[in-house]
Amino acid sequence: MARELRLNLFVHSRGHHEASWRHPKASPLALTDFEFHRDLARKAEDAAFDSIFLADTLSLSSEVIHTARSWLEPITLLGALATATSRIGLIATASTTYTEPFNLARQFASLDHISKGRIGWNIVTSWSVEAAHNYGDDAQVDHAARYARAEEYMAVVKALWDSWADDAVVDDRSAGHYAKPGSIHALDHAGVHYKVAGPLNVPRCPQGRPVFVQAGSSETGRDFAARHAEVVFTAQLEKATAQAFYTDLKARAAKAGRDPDRLTILPGFSPLIADTKEEAERHVLELNALADPEIGRKRLSGRFGGFDFGHLELDRPLTAADFPDPDTVEAARSRAATIVSLVERERPTLRRLLATLAGARGHYTFAGTPEQTADFMEEWLCDGAADGFNLMPPVLPWMLDIFIERVLPILRARGLFRETYSGATLRAHYGLARPEPESPPDARRI
Repeated sequence: MARELRLNLFVHSRGHHEASWRHPKASPLALTDFEFHRDLARKAEDAAFDSIFLADTLSLSSEVIHTARSWLEPITLLGALATATSRIGLIATASTTYTEPFNLARQFASLDHISKGRIGWNIVTSWSVEAAHNYGDDAQVDHAARYARAEEYMAVVKALWDSWADDAVVDDRSAGHYAKPGSIHALDHAGVHYKVAGPLNVPRCPQGRPVFVQAGSSETGRDFAARHAEVVFTAQLEKATAQAFYTDLKARAAKAGRDPDRLTILPGFSPLIADTKEEAERHVLELNALADPEIGRKRLSGRFGGFDFGHLELDRPLTAADFPDPDTVEAARSRAATIVSLVERERPTLRRLLATLAGARGHYTFAGTPEQTADFMEEWLCDGAADGFNLMPPVLPWMLDIFIERVLPILRARGLFRETYSGATLRAHYGLARPEPESPPDARRI
């Protein structure tokens, strides 16, 4: 029997192409209009997607005059989506660098209760200089320090989510007991970065903890994912590197004492689908024509920690020497390495590189027919490059609608995707066990 794909819908702006907001088939709704997000979530739920995902940024880009992003704060938006849907998983980004662990733990526990167990947390260690300035830091927190802080952060939030026993709430009105004595424990955590007494002031949530999602692909990021992540989003530009990443991360998870089959790896995939490949490629050219290469140059600079690419001519072939060493980048190190690898392999001009990145910011872009799209997805699944895909439609809702109407029936006919949900929680969708609460024997009891 064929292995089933996992599918997450990544909702971003009016689509993942840099110029999607200008496209005539993009949604006419404002990016601050809840109906835009609600309608996409319901389409994905009707199609039995595992989850939807909302990214986040903690600063306003100077590109705002000429480009559109997603504006609503994702944790708030997830709360609204939880009441507008009933089965699909809901994943939001929150930063370990600029969010206190107690606040995050109670927010995500509350969301998991509201949604009846459908919440996931995309764990990020924020890297932008602008975000640092918004949170009182004069300089960007360096790569190693971000991950060191994140390790302690994970220990704290896990302990907070586990600070209530599953059976702590008895709600016995006749006896006058709301919680069972001794079933709630304090943390009394005093570490390098955080001092948290606990316990959490929200009972243990339906999933025990939210599903942990992560997207770092640097060496440090991979080790972090191997220890903590249950779903991994990754940017891969060719099958060979996707296979290498998949094999490596599964091996790291096994070395960390985890079942690698319980770690779901979802490369980003941004397909532009049409009746013929030629028509799909024409759509790509039309979108690229709407993009501003100077905006792309600024975004490229951001990927490399503010490095100035202003001196590069648009139509000169690039070499790796035109870029900083990715190992020295304190921003999105894994994405920087992906871009340099592409340059070494293909020697594109800056104009062509920016067009490639405009499609989905370094994720895999594709143009073809519904059958070719399904073939691509099946090949990566069967060849050990993916457990499924983080679907990133280039224009929303246009390409999501075509994917659902034209590609999903093919995948279902091949036994690669379900017709309906079989479970009610995000953990059930991804085949993940509910973690048992860990209660230190010497903890201070309430």
